[in-house]
Amino acid sequence: MADTPMVAQYKRIKAQHMDKILFFRLGDFYEMFFEDAEIAARELEITLTGRDAGKGKRMPMCGVPYHAADSYIARLLEKGYKVAICEQVEDPKTSTGLVKREVTRIVTPGTFLDPQVLEAKKNNYLAAVAQYGTSLGMAIIDAGTGDFKVTGFNGPGQVEALRSEMLRLQPAECLYPQDDTELQQLIKELQQFFPVLPSPRREGEFSLPTSLTLLERELASVNLPEGEEFQAGACAAGAILFYLRETQKVDPIHIKGLEAYRVSDYMVIDGTSRRNLELTRSLRGDKTRATLLGVLDYTFTAMGGRTLRQWVEQPLLNKERIEERLEAVEDFVADSALRTSLPDSLKDIYDLERLMGKVVYQTATARDLLALKRSLALLPAIKEALAGVQASRLAALREALDPCTDLWQLLEDALNEDPPAGLREGNLIKTGYHQEVDRLRTMAQKGRKWLAELEVRERERTGIKNLKIGYNKVFGYYLEVTKSNLDAVPQDYIRKQTLVNAERFITPELKEWEAEITGAQDRCIELEYQLFLELRQRVAGEIERVQRVAKIIGEIDSLLSLALAAIKNRYNKPVLTTDNRIIIQGGRHPVVEQMLTDTPFVPNDTLLDSQNQFLLITGPNMAGKSTYIRQVALIVLMAQMGSFVPAKAAEIGVVDRIFTRVGAADDLASGQSTFMVEMNEVGNILRNATGNSLVILDEIGRGTSTYDGLAIARAVAEYILEKLGAKTLFATHYHELTTLANDYQQVKNYTIAVEEQGKDIIFLRKIIPGASDRSYGVHVARLARLPEAVIRRAEEILTLLEGDQDTAEEIASSGPEPVQLDLFSFQEREVLAAIQNLDPLNMTPLEALQVLVVLQSLLKGE
Repeated sequence: MADTPMVAQYKRIKAQHMDKILFFRLGDFYEMFFEDAEIAARELEITLTGRDAGKGKRMPMCGVPYHAADSYIARLLEKGYKVAICEQVEDPKTSTGLVKREVTRIVTPGTFLDPQVLEAKKNNYLAAVAQYGTSLGMAIIDAGTGDFKVTGFNGPGQVEALRSEMLRLQPAECLYPQDDTELQQLIKELQQFFPVLPSPRREGEFSLPTSLTLLERELASVNLPEGEEFQAGACAAGAILFYLRETQKVDPIHIKGLEAYRVSDYMVIDGTSRRNLELTRSLRGDKTRATLLGVLDYTFTAMGGRTLRQWVEQPLLNKERIEERLEAVEDFVADSALRTSLPDSLKDIYDLERLMGKVVYQTATARDLLALKRSLALLPAIKEALAGVQASRLAALREALDPCTDLWQLLEDALNEDPPAGLREGNLIKTGYHQEVDRLRTMAQKGRKWLAELEVRERERTGIKNLKIGYNKVFGYYLEVTKSNLDAVPQDYIRKQTLVNAERFITPELKEWEAEITGAQDRCIELEYQLFLELRQRVAGEIERVQRVAKIIGEIDSLLSLALAAIKNRYNKPVLTTDNRIIIQGGRHPVVEQMLTDTPFVPNDTLLDSQNQFLLITGPNMAGKSTYIRQVALIVLMAQMGSFVPAKAAEIGVVDRIFTRVGAADDLASGQSTFMVEMNEVGNILRNATGNSLVILDEIGRGTSTYDGLAIARAVAEYILEKLGAKTLFATHYHELTTLANDYQQVKNYTIAVEEQGKDIIFLRKIIPGASDRSYGVHVARLARLPEAVIRRAEEILTLLEGDQDTAEEIASSGPEPVQLDLFSFQEREVLAAIQNLDPLNMTPLEALQVLVVLQSLLKGE
């Protein structure tokens, strides 16, 4: 016995998509069969059933409702699968035999479009990387919004530069030539930091001549800078367009141009520094609340959220552009009426970019177009609200804002106000838009009125009070009579169906009207469907206008967000200069101050210039050194993205790069120890920092022996001072480094103020001139509530190491039993007791890390 026709059709289509899970449309469900069904049932946690496959066999099967498919597809994409959508491409009512089906769309992590599932305020990028000559190129696209960009890298640091840019963008999927093992390895390494699906592609798709031809044919404007690195970028961009055509099966007309940029056009922040500064992702997880973005994000729209994220990730270098943004933020801060009126309109604007993406890819429903119409209706109010702005950038945005009244009017005239979720259920088109739709609806309504009258008439004629008229797709309209009333059924009733408690009948007259009613309904539904497709195509033709509107709304929303953050968090406008100095009065850490609930944040000043180029900061653990040096970096970054800053006043000389070397962690995946990770990060700084850079170094050399660490820390400091000239904040426990101030006039020593009260200390969190000669490690251990036995033993060892034998013996003899001062007798039970007495559920991650550092210091005898 051969396969059934449907199974044969499935196998033929599946053979063309073996690397994907095939969603096979059957009626109101997408079904999966054989191995796909087993995978989907396991991954989606849905029931696995079976179906006749012919030859007397059954095949595994599972399914999901078509109207809820996107949520299931998203779950499969998260687990690293691709999905091929196989639709019925002809009407089952008019087809003879097996309904024709074909794959209409392939969904991958980088081409997923559903705004309801995607994170609204984050781009969903598809990336491609390629090599050409000795250079590397990268292209990225958000397939939903149409943002398409390309960049390139060359020189000895090109792989690291590409890695850093990928870490910034975090694409969901990355295309690469299938035979390029170097790029394959790079993408594999990136999977340690964020989920990215590697998609190997044929070498020919990355060919430069093919890519250039494709780009010129598909895009309205392609103007790539000269250089081999942008030729490599063109190869990657061409591969993306080829992939989109292959997966989406339509012309991506919303992709109008290719924007070329250089990483050096913006402040360069490598992946390590982004992580350490917690710009968009917290070290404690992927939540944005305890991040700079979380503190600044008061946006009302998805476009605004994505724009603000880009500003945080790519601070500006151009002083004029920065000041344009600052002036606009200042306008919003000063105008409370504008600040309060705009949100009323912005909060109701849908994601215009992704809505138009669905329009272009022909997946938009009537409800999507209704959302577009409602959003466009708010544009005139926004334009009017901006009428009195003074800032040049806001005035330019207002002038460029197209209210799209003609497009709104088209949608207002055509769309029903409450359309169904599907497109073949009718009720899409508004009455008065099309004469034939109105006529067919009138016919159908007349028929429904006749049915209601027939029900009343038949109840009176037969005396059956509960007689009712019903409808189903199998039998059409029928008269239903309960079994207790069957004796009253007239002779002209024709029995059609028997149920447990009732019988269903038809009459010749009922069948005649049924043909009239259903014929009108079917013709109306089909006509409405065709009219909607025409309407959607007309809206697609307005893609460039709506995209421009979306960009303008995103920028207005982002500027307003920065103003709201400034008012709520007491930020002030910084002054930008080009004289390579940084002066901050009363600076605060923008994120840490938001996390504090019981105590106010202690502000600190900063001066970095030619005479104060290198600030060496000593002081106890937990006193606030790391917070201070990070806050300086964040204040500089905020100023250059166009934000007000957490300070009484700030004068910021534009910096080209921010580097940080903070914290310590093993890179287990690549087999690198804490110290090797640290040295790699330091090496990157020393190779790439310039005299216009800001360098943040915290505890260099801690990952090795004391003398080795001190030697390396001193050598690094001297190299920065003599070779780079970068503005540097250097926090350290090596008090010996404070002598640098004797050898270099641009080195200034600072410490954290501490107040001692007996054996206890109070951290005052204030940065003051001078050097600390103590680390207060034992005091910190006491603050962390380590057991008293551990504290006493630490004091004994510390005294011994400091060479004061008399004091050591005095401490030892003061206990109930003499303690042998053997450096290596720190008993395991004492360490376990210390850990056992900790309260991890009531400790912040930072406190836990600091306690761990204290324990480690005690073990090392520091």
